[in-house]
Amino acid sequence: MSNENMEATIHALQLAQIESTLTFEATIEAFARAIEMRDREPIGHTHQVTEITARLARVVGVDEESIPHLRCGSLLHDIGKLGVPESIVQKSGALTDQEWHIMRLHPQIAYDLLFPIIYLHPALEIPYCHHEKWDGNGYPQGLKGDQIPLSARIFSVIDVWDSLISDRPFRTAWSEFQASHYLQEKSGSYFDPEIVNVFLNAEIKRKVTKALK
Repeated sequence: MSNENMEATIHALQLAQIESTLTFEATIEAFARAIEMRDREPIGHTHQVTEITARLARVVGVDEESIPHLRCGSLLHDIGKLGVPESIVQKSGALTDQEWHIMRLHPQIAYDLLFPIIYLHPALEIPYCHHEKWDGNGYPQGLKGDQIPLSARIFSVIDVWDSLISDRPFRTAWSEFQASHYLQEKSGSYFDPEIVNVFLNAEIKRKVTKALK
């Protein structure tokens, strides 16, 4: 094979790989939108938390090769809720103890759904671990501190932040001040203190930069 033919073959393979990757990402995003619609999440919530999580991950030093897997895990973070009855997922009032028991199964359901897909193994950390808490009182495994994967520690802060400042069926949106206070209050119990600190400082810088434009 001549050098020109070899280069053409390599180029064609690269294009096919890019097309395959884009198709895969589009499919994942479609799943995310479907989950939002079923769970009555604010439209765009998943995409927004995914983008912010990726930005914060870069700030705290996550290597660039891991970012696509982190994005994928963020988009699929609530896929386990597909295994939870709609009557529970869409309930506007408080859940009973039994309903909470069922709801807390969704990270394990996510793991069971995604684990057979080898390509998604690096993305499992967020769907499986984003409800773990820094003090060990989270679920499903009761992981504590650095036992919780970094991607899940980052995502949990962003997910809660975005949820608090968005209108929900059961409450109106909090102000950013209220949401910041909540993150600080739960820092060291629910959340990794370092991640909370970096995120809130980044938010302050974002607001200052925006105000100066």
